[in-house]
Amino acid sequence: MTKPTTIISVDGDTVTVKTQSTIKNTELSFKLGEEFDETTADDRKVKSLVTVDGGKLIHVQRWEGKETSLVREVSGNNLTLTLTMGNVVSTRRYEKAE
Repeated sequence: MTKPTTIISVDGDTVTVKTQSTIKNTELSFKLGEEFDETTADDRKVKSLVTVDGGKLIHVQRWEGKETSLVREVSGNNLTLTLTMGNVVSTRRYEKAE
């Protein structure tokens, strides 16, 4: 079982989300509210849009008539990532490293 590390940083109007694990590392930089091309960790070519709503970072990916969403929400020292595609929902919980 892998324990990925997620680092979210902001530099001006650019947000960067880095995910690091023993299996694969990914890095995604974007501007909120601007659609961009993304190649996902599983090599899908998608159009992505990231917005903030109610303190949640909402990332929507669209490709070949399909859509998935990744919603990140920070509460205290915890980050909850909810991934949704159709009726399938997966929730990951991360705890801030000390």
